[in-house]
Amino acid sequence: MKNIFYTLSLSLLLLGVSCGEPKKNSTEAVLESNDVEKIQQKRDELTNQLVALEGEIKQLDSKLKEINPERNIPLVTSYEVKSEEFNHFLELQGSVETKKNVVLNAEMAGVLERVYATEGQRVSKGQTLAKIDDGGLSQQLAQMQIQLDLAKTTYERQKRLWDQQIGSEIQFLQAKSSYEGQVNAVNQMKSQLSKSVITAPFSGVVDDIITEEGNVVSPGQTPILRLVNLDDMYIKTDVPENYISDVTEGKSVEVTFPVLGETVETKVRQTGSYINPNNRTFNAEVEVPNKNKNIKPNLSARLKINDYTNENAILVPQNIISENAEGEQYLFVIQDVKDEKGTARQVIIETGKTQGDKIEVLKGLNDGDLVIQEGARSVKEGQTVKLINY
Repeated sequence: MKNIFYTLSLSLLLLGVSCGEPKKNSTEAVLESNDVEKIQQKRDELTNQLVALEGEIKQLDSKLKEINPERNIPLVTSYEVKSEEFNHFLELQGSVETKKNVVLNAEMAGVLERVYATEGQRVSKGQTLAKIDDGGLSQQLAQMQIQLDLAKTTYERQKRLWDQQIGSEIQFLQAKSSYEGQVNAVNQMKSQLSKSVITAPFSGVVDDIITEEGNVVSPGQTPILRLVNLDDMYIKTDVPENYISDVTEGKSVEVTFPVLGETVETKVRQTGSYINPNNRTFNAEVEVPNKNKNIKPNLSARLKINDYTNENAILVPQNIISENAEGEQYLFVIQDVKDEKGTARQVIIETGKTQGDKIEVLKGLNDGDLVIQEGARSVKEGQTVKLINY
């Protein structure tokens, strides 16, 4: 508004000069003269006239304020603060894992003779999934079993004689040693032969047949198939160390799977006891209910862990808080409200956690306080304000 007065005054001044002055003293004539001294003199003259006009404008403003005191009262909006439950969430990223996700490798060399399972098939713990050609070990075992039976018969006969104190002790001990040695040999062969049969270590789904029948396999080097159990799923995430006291077993977690468009409520089931020195985090495992079997290992997830709850919190918008020269945070409240007017009072506050655009006020405000929202940046301590939403 003041700039408009300046422009208008200057225009009127120039107009008056151009209309009322002789041609030789007009601004146009002075400019045409190209005389530096005359131009400077004319500029000083106009400046003095402008200063005089500014003084008159200030007098007019003061009179208007005296006649109409509400003209300069700031307009503000306000709201009454009330305590409410405040839940703060730590937002993290994680991926789905399962401890029952294994690749079954060959344990002996040979040709993969049979694969009994198919991809996608559900199998039970202990079920035979594949067989490797044993290279004649089963025939050797049959022969060793015959020798074991003979050694057992000889031992039992010698034992009966020895119990009757017939025969020598050396004959009894030799028969016993031969029998026990044959038992060990048969057990070792059975153990070796069992490696030719690949069984399911747990119940689950055959996810992938990696090696086809007829291929030569090597122990510990050739993967045969992948077996996955989708019942015991969890999400693994890294939690910053400063939340070690807040993120504990049993804490509520909201899990969102962006790819599936699903959100589930679950809990923290385990937290790590070790801080990673490289990124200063610790591990946490979150339960994943998977009734529909649509959650797969390595699926990305967003986590919101409830790390803090205040059942009687006072929350205010962050954008109404300012900071003074001493670094203290403050906002304005309205007191002595009457006829939609009140007095703005500056209140020093202490804040806590934030969530979205709201921040928790720990000290400085009480239930029922009337806080200035819109217009908070334009008011001063003790100033009268007018409420437009009271």
